[in-house]
Amino acid sequence: MLLARPVMPVYYRALIDLYQIQVMPPRLAIILKGYPRLSETFVAQEIRALELRGFELCIFSLRHPYDPASHPIHAEIEAPVYYLPEYVHDDIPAVLGAFFRVCWKPGFWRALAVFSRDLGRDPTRNRMRRFAQSMVMAHQMPASVQLYYNHFMHTPASVTYYASKINRTPWSVSAHAKDIWTIPEWEIREKLASTQWVVTCTRTNEQYLSSLTDAVDKVTLLYHGLDFDRFAAKPEPASNRDGSDADNEVRLLSVGRAVDKKGYQTLLHALSALPTTLHWRFVHIGGGELLEQLQQQACEYGIDRRITWLGALPQTEVLAQYREADLFVLPSQISADGDRDGLPNVLMEAQSQNLACLSTNISGIPELIVHAESGWLVEPKDHQQLTQALQTMIADPGLRARLAQAGFERVRSEFSMQRGIDTLVSKLQRSMQVNSQP
Repeated sequence: MLLARPVMPVYYRALIDLYQIQVMPPRLAIILKGYPRLSETFVAQEIRALELRGFELCIFSLRHPYDPASHPIHAEIEAPVYYLPEYVHDDIPAVLGAFFRVCWKPGFWRALAVFSRDLGRDPTRNRMRRFAQSMVMAHQMPASVQLYYNHFMHTPASVTYYASKINRTPWSVSAHAKDIWTIPEWEIREKLASTQWVVTCTRTNEQYLSSLTDAVDKVTLLYHGLDFDRFAAKPEPASNRDGSDADNEVRLLSVGRAVDKKGYQTLLHALSALPTTLHWRFVHIGGGELLEQLQQQACEYGIDRRITWLGALPQTEVLAQYREADLFVLPSQISADGDRDGLPNVLMEAQSQNLACLSTNISGIPELIVHAESGWLVEPKDHQQLTQALQTMIADPGLRARLAQAGFERVRSEFSMQRGIDTLVSKLQRSMQVNSQP
C-alpha cells in the first residue's frame, strides 16, 4: 500500500505517485522496520540525501508508524512507501495472494529451504512472520528494482534476505547496534555471506562483523554523521551557571527512549547523590517502556521536583532544548540481552550545538568523544563515578565551555553526513551497475 501525502486529495496524490513510478521506476528499494520513526532521524536524512543524489527509490516498511509526530525531513522524502502486514492475521488475503503469486518463481523454493532451516534453529512465530512478509514484499516489489538495501541486521534483514532469494535480487545491509548484538552468530554469518556488502556505524561493530566472515572488505565502517545544514550552530555563548544560584539552575538534558540500554536508572541514582547545595534541573526527552518506572524512581529518590519529562518531541523542539541546556548526559550501558547503543546521533546533535557531553565508555561513543578533551566519559552503570562527573561539570562552566568547543570542532570536522553519503553512494552505484548487466 502506498503512503498517500495529505497535502492534496488522496486519489490525486495516488495518481501522481503511479505516474512517477511509471515514468521514473525505482531502481533501489530501502527496507525498514518502521517508517517514519522519530528515533531514526539518521535513516531519514540518508534517504533524502540519496534522493538528492539522483537515486530513484521506494521504501518498504515492516510496520506502520507508531509515533504521534514526524520530523520535517520526512515531509521532504518523495519515495513511495509500501507497508507490509505487520502480522499475518492483519491481512491474510494479502499473504495468501502473495504466496500464490510468488510460489511459481524459481527462487521461491530456495528461499523456502533457507527459511525452513532457519525455523528449525529459531522455531518462533516471529520467524514465520518474517517469511510471510518477505512473500508480500517479493510480490509487491517493482520489477525495476536492482538492489535491496535494508537498515538493521535483525528482523528487516531476515525479510530482505528471504525476498532477495525469492526474486533473485541482490541485497545489502546497514547494521547498527541492537540488531547486531542480540541475534546469534550463525544468523549473522549466513546473512553476511548472502549480502553484496555491509556498512556499519562504529569501529567496534566493524571489527565484530568482520570476524564473522572470511570475505575481505565485506564490512565497511560508515558513520552516519550529521547534516549540518539542518543543525546550524548555536548562536549564543555558553552560560556561566555553576549551580550556586537556586534561581539560575544548571540545565541538564538527555534525549533518548526510556529503555534499559540508555542507563537512566543509573543517572537518577547519580543525580540523587549530588550535594543538596548544588542547583540543577534535569530535562528528559523521549518516550519508552520504562518511562513510568523512571518517574516513580525519581519520586522515591526525592528528586522528582527537579526533573521535567517532556516525552517524545519533533526535531525542531529538540533542537531548541539543546540550545537551552548547559550539559548533555547520556549514560548508555549494555543490557542483559546484549542490546546497546552504537554511536548515538543525539550526542553528535548536542555537540553540534556547542553543548558539552557526558556519556559512557562503550560501543562507538569513544570514537566520537575523546575523554577530557571533547567531552567526558565514565564507566557504564557506575553511579558513583557519574555523580562525581556531574558534580564537577555542573560547578565548572569553564570546563563545560572548553569541552563544548572541542566537541563542536571534532563533530564538524570528522562526522559530517556528506562523507558517509559519498561512501554509500559509491557502493550503491557500483552494485547497481553490476546488477544491471545482462
